[in-house]
Amino acid sequence: MAALSRTGGAAARRGRLAADLRAVRVLWQREVIRFGRNRLRIAMSVIMPMMFLLVFGTGLNAAVPTEQDAAADFRTFFFPGVLLMAVQAPAMAAGASVVWDRQAGFLRQLLVAPVRRTPLLTGTCLGGATAGLGYAIPVLCLAGLVGIPYRPELLLVLAELALIAFAFTALGVLVAVCAKRPETFQIVIGLCMMPLLFLSGAVFPAGGLPGWLGTVVGLNPLTYAVDALRRTLPGEGVAGLGGRAAGPQWGDWTPSVAAELGCVATLAALALTVATYRFSRSE
Repeated sequence: MAALSRTGGAAARRGRLAADLRAVRVLWQREVIRFGRNRLRIAMSVIMPMMFLLVFGTGLNAAVPTEQDAAADFRTFFFPGVLLMAVQAPAMAAGASVVWDRQAGFLRQLLVAPVRRTPLLTGTCLGGATAGLGYAIPVLCLAGLVGIPYRPELLLVLAELALIAFAFTALGVLVAVCAKRPETFQIVIGLCMMPLLFLSGAVFPAGGLPGWLGTVVGLNPLTYAVDALRRTLPGEGVAGLGGRAAGPQWGDWTPSVAAELGCVATLAALALTVATYRFSRSE
């Protein structure tokens, strides 16, 4: 009898795991299909980072004095921030889809499904991360235009961008399960994302900043995402600005790329955990 009970319990666990994985796959596929069908949004989300790189980056490149004869010096330094912009918008769109799904009643149908809450949000986050990576790949192909060589390290950059996109999506989903109305979601995302982006070291070096600004930049998790990308991208010019660009520091210790990615992964896990709790309680 005990053996039959253990066998039945193992079969139930396997069945529950299979149902959870199926839910993750279906919701991931749903987000990917949304990504592929909206070609206009794909084009606009790729064009905007390119405009920042070629217009904003070129203008600041002329304004920032450099010690080296490198026309693309600031644009090379700015390139990791542009990659972050390319990942951000489509990943946040997954959060917006959660808000609209609530309005359409789709979330209530998910809640009555015989699966746990964590796989439901995990599938959405994986779909948003896949879409974000799809937007970042064309921008990454422009690396040669700003003096970044095409080397195998770019594959590591893609893996980092996938993690960053997942963190962005988890943050968007967290805001979505807390905000009941689409207008509220848009306001909160607008107020949070732009300051986080500009205080991440994407536009100016994160190290050596004075007073409160250095503290805020050091506490911003996106600072470590940008610095990890900057240190992984191949080429001598990525540090940029004549070698004056410095990354974040914890006292006298400079965190490694693995530690910086650990901060991003911790942010993603924490956001997904809180979003799952709120999702279970709010519907």
